[in-house]
Amino acid sequence: MDWGTELWDQYDILDKHTQSGLDLVDKYVKFVKERTEIEQTYAKQLRNLTKKYSPKRGSKEEQECRFSNHQAFLDILNEMNDYAGQRELIAENMMINICIELTKYLQELKQERKMHLSDAKKAQQSLEGTYKQLDNSKKRFEREWREAEKAAQYAEKTDQDLNATKADVEKAKQQAHMRTHIAEECKNDYAAQLQKYNKEQNQFYFTDMPLIFNKLQEMDERRIKKMAQGYILFADTERQVMPIIGKCLEGINRAGTNVNERNDSVVLIEQHKSGFERPGDLEFEDYSQGINRASSDSSLGTPKGPLELLGKNKNKTFRLFNKKSKPVDTEGFTHLPPEQRRKRLQQKIDDISKELQKEMDQSEALGKMKDVYEKNPQMGDPASLAPQITQTAQNMEKLRGDLNKYESWLAEAGGRGDSIRYSTHSLNNNGAHNPSSPGALSDDTDPSQAVYTEFDDDFEEEEVATPIGQCTALYNFPGSSEGTISMQEGEVLSVVEEDKGDGWTRVRRNNGDEGYIPTSYATITLNK
Repeated sequence: MDWGTELWDQYDILDKHTQSGLDLVDKYVKFVKERTEIEQTYAKQLRNLTKKYSPKRGSKEEQECRFSNHQAFLDILNEMNDYAGQRELIAENMMINICIELTKYLQELKQERKMHLSDAKKAQQSLEGTYKQLDNSKKRFEREWREAEKAAQYAEKTDQDLNATKADVEKAKQQAHMRTHIAEECKNDYAAQLQKYNKEQNQFYFTDMPLIFNKLQEMDERRIKKMAQGYILFADTERQVMPIIGKCLEGINRAGTNVNERNDSVVLIEQHKSGFERPGDLEFEDYSQGINRASSDSSLGTPKGPLELLGKNKNKTFRLFNKKSKPVDTEGFTHLPPEQRRKRLQQKIDDISKELQKEMDQSEALGKMKDVYEKNPQMGDPASLAPQITQTAQNMEKLRGDLNKYESWLAEAGGRGDSIRYSTHSLNNNGAHNPSSPGALSDDTDPSQAVYTEFDDDFEEEEVATPIGQCTALYNFPGSSEGTISMQEGEVLSVVEEDKGDGWTRVRRNNGDEGYIPTSYATITLNK
């Protein structure tokens, strides 16, 4: 069944029906758009909520994240932030796949419908024009036929009139004959116009309009199918992100299961353990025996009463600053309880050791660069590196002094003094590379030359580093200096260690040869 056959006479109904369909598309687009606005608002509120309850950088709450229950809450906030991102993704996909797509399709439907209705109006106007011509020819035929009848009657009357002359009778007959001929022509024209109209009317009702109505039907069915796809997308858009939303919820559940109440108690103990011994029993002071009160009162460290563990004065025992005293020098952390002091000193020693290792690496790189400049003056002036080498040596000397100072404090505090040691090379004044000796710094070691290292194995037993990329040589490089490697223009080498800011990159050939090359002499591509 089709509209052109069954609804051939329902033009107005089809006009209203197709317009109603377009209005439904527009209504659905507005509905989805408002849904996306709700999703965006919801996501924004979730992000603001997570931001509100997230700990500020360096705040007390951030420090408390060492406890599993605090970290779990932080994980929940992160998962909720990711969840908000998925709500934003739903809004974005709905806007692109439904709103924008259907809006564009709606404009196309409007143009198509307008074209079909315009064709129908043209066909209707053409049929009406033909009917008007038919009506005019019919009225003309009717008028001319009446005139012909009148002329015939007048001719007959004139012929029977005895007073009429022969000329009058002949003139009346000629007039009647002429009118009859004109009436016959109008009759033939009317018949032709009637035949033309009937043919055009048949074409209009059986061909033109059914074709237009069928096109409108096909357009409306396509619209309905597109709407059905839009309805499905409305659900699929959210269903597509359900796995990720499920992972967010799983992350929240995992955060709850990762809470370890026993471990939190241990962390609190490690964080705040003072290392002090509990107060001993007070001695009985027998004033009746004449005990020297002065010596008793002046005894250092003798408690005068119970230690206040609770209440507003709980911090009085370990006050760092007195209202009338100057700030205490906290460089050696002497203001802290023994256990906390040892931890802070060990942490400081580790930090200084890392800084010292960085300075040693930079010193080694500067020494290599100086050797290359001395053997290849065209690459640079060796004297230009002197300020950097001097500054690096001064930094190393200062760090070694600080390291000795903190290690001595740690020894006083009863710590092990096991600072982090690094295997490295030190540079002598001539820029030559000397392997540093293992072990701690001895008292008679020159701080400017000694290196804090601790080898697990010899250099020959080091594991081969995995390549992190490739490079292609842009120019020839002789590699005559110690630690460098030669290369030819266009040669491809494996990158073992990237440039650390000193202008040198460590590379390796397929045969296992390794060395440094100027970074600017090659095109480097690192693995992702």
